[in-house]
Amino acid sequence: MDNLPAELLLDILGRIKRTTDRNSVSLTCKRFHKLDNGLRISMRLGCGLHPVCDALTALCNRFHNLEKVEIIYSGWMSKLGKQLDDNGLLILSSCCPLLKDLTLSYCTFITDAGLSYLASCSKLASLKLNFAPRITGCGILFLVVGCKALSVLHLIRCLNVCSMEWLEYLGKHEMLEDLCIKNCRVIGEGDLIKLGPTWRKLKRLQFEVDANYRYMKLYDRLAVDRWQKQSIPCENMLELCLVNCVISPGRGLACVIGKCKNLEKIHLDMCVGVRDCDIVCLAQKSSNLRSISLRVPSDFSLPLLQNNPLRLTDESLKAVAQNCSLLDTVRLSFSDGEFPSFSSFTLNGILMLIQMCPIRELALDHVYSFDDIGMQALRSAQYLQILELVRCQEITDDGMQLASQIPQLCTLRLRKCLGVTDDGLKPLVGSYKLDLLVVEDCPQISERGVQGAAKSVTFKQDLSWMY
Repeated sequence: MDNLPAELLLDILGRIKRTTDRNSVSLTCKRFHKLDNGLRISMRLGCGLHPVCDALTALCNRFHNLEKVEIIYSGWMSKLGKQLDDNGLLILSSCCPLLKDLTLSYCTFITDAGLSYLASCSKLASLKLNFAPRITGCGILFLVVGCKALSVLHLIRCLNVCSMEWLEYLGKHEMLEDLCIKNCRVIGEGDLIKLGPTWRKLKRLQFEVDANYRYMKLYDRLAVDRWQKQSIPCENMLELCLVNCVISPGRGLACVIGKCKNLEKIHLDMCVGVRDCDIVCLAQKSSNLRSISLRVPSDFSLPLLQNNPLRLTDESLKAVAQNCSLLDTVRLSFSDGEFPSFSSFTLNGILMLIQMCPIRELALDHVYSFDDIGMQALRSAQYLQILELVRCQEITDDGMQLASQIPQLCTLRLRKCLGVTDDGLKPLVGSYKLDLLVVEDCPQISERGVQGAAKSVTFKQDLSWMY
């Protein structure tokens, strides 16, 4: 091995993907150890980093070409030693000049001072913060001003980020492509308007409101009123995920939904105020749409909805079926307590999607309109490979037995379905048509009944949800 050129050894080491294997190889000789040090561009650390500053300094000095660092303190307790703090971020900024991607999860001791150190990382393009309660808007502003290359920013449960100057700066800078804000209590839909021209650059937006905090503080009407009618330049948006948001007719996020002409994936979860006209407009503009996920809220007692009740009907599904010829993933769900006759998609609307689009994955949760007739219709779904049924109580053994006749079906997931018994799965037993069968919390299906029904079977039975 000593006679092999360094280029060949680097190629060999580069083909070893598992970290444990790379660690083992690097310990075999000094030459491998030195070459491996230069090859490592990513590192993931956690509670075992102790003492923090000394260990981090040693690692950064050893792996001098680090571009990606993840530090995750999930499950941390004080007896495990000190967490990473601002001094640790100073070490990262000083010893990792090539740092491009940084993820900090449950790092509860970092403050705005630490983020100000990261502002010197000129190559930093992606920052993801998950539960950093001491960070404020000032710290985020320090960072975005210093990191000119920042294109990905994720803020999850950063509860004290309140001032929005950083959003305004990002709006003027026009570099951001991926923005994720989840459960940052003070940040509402109205604040997104401050992104300004950056909407034009944005490709992915995930925005989730802390629903419990909102309803408790009655922020709904405030969030709606803060939007002004205006043109939102979001033609480059590819993925849009909105959770617990207020969709105000004709403005704000409703404008965003209707102007994403290159959108490929949309997820609307418990978004209050979404109407048929919003989905119709989306379908007509977004011919490249490949995935749609809709979870409809059931709480119609909110004052916001008294004059503009939520009505999603088959008109939405019809528009999607007629305009989105590339659609291959559909997920439809109703929240607990929703009664389908009040506001729902009928079986005809769902089947229209199946017949007119190359649906590869179909997931239905609490959709009572889908029954044995729907299962019979799926026999003609030429592209369907993955079927997930959750709390679809109108499906019986007669319908489930037809699953074996769906041409390309290879994955079937059943959860909390009351009407299916072991008899419903009998045609699948021994056929090994399915690659994967998952059965969870279905009271009339036994572990014995799923044996041999697929090449791989997962069975779990917890009936506490019924009581």
